[in-house]
Amino acid sequence: MARDLYTFFRSSTSYRLRIALACKRLDYKAHYVSLPKMEHRESSYRALHPQGLVPLLIDDGRSLIQSMAIIEYLDETYPKPPLMPKDAPGRAYVRAVSQIIGCEIHPLNNVRVLKHIQTQFGANEAATKVWYQHWIAEGLGGLESYVKSAGVHGQFCYGDSVTMADICLAPQIFNAKRFDCPLDGYPILNAIFARCMTLDAFSSTQPSTQPDAS
Repeated sequence: MARDLYTFFRSSTSYRLRIALACKRLDYKAHYVSLPKMEHRESSYRALHPQGLVPLLIDDGRSLIQSMAIIEYLDETYPKPPLMPKDAPGRAYVRAVSQIIGCEIHPLNNVRVLKHIQTQFGANEAATKVWYQHWIAEGLGGLESYVKSAGVHGQFCYGDSVTMADICLAPQIFNAKRFDCPLDGYPILNAIFARCMTLDAFSSTQPSTQPDAS
């Protein structure tokens, strides 16, 4: 079966897909789309992805966008190992953790947003970093409290098996470290991240391992 992944090494959403595909042990052909070179805005790429974003997965001729939607597609199409709980409350929890990251934390620290506050409002590198760190603290603080209060975490966000929640968490923590964000206040999330990074699916797909990182 033909499978193509359009990815950028530093994109946390692309990292999510690389982890999910590795967890499922699904092979793919990688196509590297440079965001700094604006290759995602070229007409040839927009013909594939109308939004001009990464990642894009083409699976057996089906074009799939938005990382969390793709992860759920993969889980339904290739169910082993599962990345979503079997029970409805469990799935709701995993989606909530994933959406806190994907809908509340990540969008405010997306490269497009950081570039916009620089060009539109004259934010320098130091101000941009302050912005990034503020929203990381706001988001991870709430997430830490939610995971703790829900009381269903174990080795990972939901019990002792990797789910979509962990697949979203690890790239976000990875990026927060890159931007020197203080992370000592999130012991649960840090412990989960550390366990994730001992797994090949997470460590072998992280940004510095990617061919387009050089």
